[in-house]
Amino acid sequence: MKIIDDSAYILSELMQGDAEFIPIFNGNAESNLQNDPMPEELPILPLRNMVLFPSVVLPITVGRSKSIRLVKENYKQNKLIGVVAQRNVEIEDPDFDDLYSTGTLAQIMKILQMPDGSTNVIIQGKQRFVITETLVMEPYHTAKVKAFEEEPIDVNDPTNQALFDSIKDLALQIIQKSNNIPTEAAFTLQNIENPSFLINFIASNLPIDLNQKQRLLESNNLLKRAQEVISFLSHEVQMI
Repeated sequence: MKIIDDSAYILSELMQGDAEFIPIFNGNAESNLQNDPMPEELPILPLRNMVLFPSVVLPITVGRSKSIRLVKENYKQNKLIGVVAQRNVEIEDPDFDDLYSTGTLAQIMKILQMPDGSTNVIIQGKQRFVITETLVMEPYHTAKVKAFEEEPIDVNDPTNQALFDSIKDLALQIIQKSNNIPTEAAFTLQNIENPSFLINFIASNLPIDLNQKQRLLESNNLLKRAQEVISFLSHEVQMI
């Protein structure tokens, strides 16, 4: 099994055999992902065709000059960035109106210059935010943000625990029945104990469109997100 920084388990193409990028879960990050205070302002990195969820580590390819400058400058200064999905992937230089307003605070873990000249970046989601005011677009997007507010629930309630267990069981069934998913994926899932991270990890890998993933990111109730995820998983089980 390939390892990044000794602690990240790769989940290769979970539920999406032709995935361009492979989401990763950092098993040592559970206790401190959301402890960082939310900055008042953030540089905003638009992403095409993908949504970054809290707790998920994601390799991406950065091609736009603004994006390359953003990641290099903030990586050098060890600063957090804001990552948001782009509504229309065809727009080369998106305005703020072309971006979703809810995104994920992220840390740039590593920048890799590839032999073909492309720039690959490994980012790790931390917590969600909402853009409250747009500031500038040069040299890259910058905005004022506030922390996303989540409705509190009792994750230890037996009914809720049963729901989370069912989600994990369905995901494991998909892994066991699929020829395209490596067995390491089951080990990864079994080692995720935090329900919120479990939902984020599976949501990141579901073969659903960007709008559906964004809707999951924007849901402020963990139980509602869990119910949507279990619906998607149940459909996948029937398709195998």
